[in-house]
Amino acid sequence: PSPKPLQPNGTSEEALRCEIKELKQKELALDREIAQLLSEGYSLEELDKHISLLHEYNEIKDAGQMLLGKLAVIRGVTTKQLYPEYDLELSD
Repeated sequence: PSPKPLQPNGTSEEALRCEIKELKQKELALDREIAQLLSEGYSLEELDKHISLLHEYNEIKDAGQMLLGKLAVIRGVTTKQLYPEYDLELSD
C-alpha cells in the first residue's frame, strides 16, 4: 500500500478528517448547551457578558499567579508557601 499523503505540517489527511469530525461534535454539543441556557431564560447578551467577565477574571488571575511566582523566586520559597500569607486558598 502506498503511504498516505501528508499535509504541509506532516499531518495525514485522515487525522485532519478525524479532527474536523471531533470539532463538529463539540460545536453541536455547545449549540445544545446554548439552547438549554436560552430555554432556561438566559439571553445571548447575558451569556456574552458572562464569558467576557470570565476571560477578564482569568487574565487577572494569570497576572496574579505570575506575580506570586516571581515573589516566590525572590524569597526562595514555593508559590504554595505564599498562599497563607495573602489569605489565599489553594483552590484560588
